Amino acid sequence: MKETSSEHMRMLLDVQRQAYLKEGVVSAAVRADRLARAADLVAKHRHRFCEAMSADFGHRSMHQSMLADIIGAVAPLKHAKANVAKWMRPERRRAEFPFGLLGASTRIDYQPLGVVGCISPWNFPVQLTFAPLAGILAAGNRAMIKPSEYTPETSQAMAEAFAEAFDETEVAVIQGGPQTGADFSGLPFDHLIFTGATSIAKHVMRAAAENLVPVTLELGGKSPVIVAASAPMEPTTDAIVTGKMMNAGQMCLAPDYVFVPEQRIGELVESTKQSVTKLYPTLLDNDDYTSIINERHHQRLQGLLEDARDKGAEVVEINPAHEDFRRQPHFKMPPALVMGATDDMQIMQEEIFGPLMPVKGYGRVGEAIDYVNGHPRPLGLYYFGQDRAEEDRVLSRTTSGGVTVNDVIMHVTQEDLPFGGVGPAGMGSYHGVFGFRNFSHAKAVYRQSRVALAAFAVLRPPYTEKLVKMVEGRLGV
Repeated sequence: MKETSSEHMRMLLDVQRQAYLKEGVVSAAVRADRLARAADLVAKHRHRFCEAMSADFGHRSMHQSMLADIIGAVAPLKHAKANVAKWMRPERRRAEFPFGLLGASTRIDYQPLGVVGCISPWNFPVQLTFAPLAGILAAGNRAMIKPSEYTPETSQAMAEAFAEAFDETEVAVIQGGPQTGADFSGLPFDHLIFTGATSIAKHVMRAAAENLVPVTLELGGKSPVIVAASAPMEPTTDAIVTGKMMNAGQMCLAPDYVFVPEQRIGELVESTKQSVTKLYPTLLDNDDYTSIINERHHQRLQGLLEDARDKGAEVVEINPAHEDFRRQPHFKMPPALVMGATDDMQIMQEEIFGPLMPVKGYGRVGEAIDYVNGHPRPLGLYYFGQDRAEEDRVLSRTTSGGVTVNDVIMHVTQEDLPFGGVGPAGMGSYHGVFGFRNFSHAKAVYRQSRVALAAFAVLRPPYTEKLVKMVEGRLGV
């Protein structure tokens, strides 16, 4: 892919910033119009976007693309449009005693930051471009977008669609490879949001730090599933398989490994086989099952399995139709359970991002809690069970970006919940009002009254004993 020069990107940034400054106050009507145009362009180009994503993946489920990427892009934009006028209202605050008694007032004004950079990933290239954009545009900002070079067809389709609906002073799409991404990360934006791998995020954050650009990092990690003794197994494995095999496991919130009571391990394995067979009776010729993005990633996943086998794990491949995956035009991969996974295996050391699921047994739920707490904090955590006291214990004693109970992934679908990571899983959050605030400057405003201005002359020099007595009174001495 042809690189975009840093000079061209800097020129676009300067043009956007000048347009933002010239515009002045960004009204609710202007913000709503930009959000509407973004939603309309996704709806208008939905078929082209889905075809482009399938071309980039080799094969990608059209239904999945419609549900996850198209609806997942339009819904945040429509939610923001419906609420932006309310979000923009100044928030009244209470003036501290005695200032409030004398007529002083306080409030918070939410102002646009200016120009926000957005680096979007390849796994959900449309949804993870437009969902952050909902907060960026609702907050009144301009945007520069760098989509992934791993999905060039989709990136080109989005670039052309944006050019139809937006002037480049409002939204500009930058295409290019690794060098373009590195240069983009180093631009002096007013804010930068990156969605992708933790390893790349370190370089992005380091580049942004050169200009003290604040960052929102939406990363990933190893999101655990804790299956309780009280969990009904069939609906549990149906939910886990649905989440794990969506996009062939290539998603930041995919369940990464499962904890299950030792006496229920066999039950979980058999139920998982039944769930896969029910949901995906075939895999190679199944339009609902997505391919691995490219050969490099496919080989990486195969390497994880080989490493686990070499170190003593049992790999249970689930291939309902007994298909031959050695002969295929793409890189589809059957799901597999990795039994007896240990921490010295690569599959337990890095985010899997594929249809492989390590299974670990536990004697008491505290062991699972201790394991989660002994490792980097995950983006998501999933608990299945009917014991509310145990559920509360798991949720209160672990830290993760978000939680879904008795299902997986679903918390990310809620616009009234913040979405974001913690620690190595990311920093900052967006969705709904949380995205609006994340991409806004919360400006404190204190308005002094004439009465207070005169009454508090005692606070100014030359200081007197009256001031000392006032201070001591506040201290209670």
